[in-house]
Amino acid sequence: MYLTRRELQEADLDITPFMNLMIVLVPVLLMSMVFSQITILQLNLPDLTGSVTQSTEKNRQVEVVLRKSSLEVYYPSGVLIKTIEPLETENGQKLDYETLSLVLREVKKTVSDKSDILLLSEADVSYQSLVSTMDTVRGYRAVVATSAVEVELFPEISLGDAPPVRGDS
Repeated sequence: MYLTRRELQEADLDITPFMNLMIVLVPVLLMSMVFSQITILQLNLPDLTGSVTQSTEKNRQVEVVLRKSSLEVYYPSGVLIKTIEPLETENGQKLDYETLSLVLREVKKTVSDKSDILLLSEADVSYQSLVSTMDTVRGYRAVVATSAVEVELFPEISLGDAPPVRGDS
């Protein structure tokens, strides 16, 4: 049973079901698409003149010194509050941001009018450590009436270089 040319018929392509699918699918995909967001933080960089006036001494900030091996928190008067040692993990040492957050919450209770903080970091600190510390000093998540809210600690962050460790020259 062979078909001859006359018996062959061209089939019509019915693309209507495909077009109906696209008409429904494209808007659904566009509505469920997550657009990337870029967050920009307002940072205050140190003054290059290096001059210290009486008004800057009076308006001192809470300080967090970020070292490769520890975190140090200072009152605006320059008094050391706490040195936070790193946590031991199976992958090595990791800075303890949870304890930093708890210490800063207590500091915020005593200096509730302050919203600025000075973050001083050593040159060999990783970028991820710096960003994680900035996230920790800006605020923390708390549960209020069965919903999670972001509580503000010190959102105005100034950056600077950490002083050398005492005993080092």
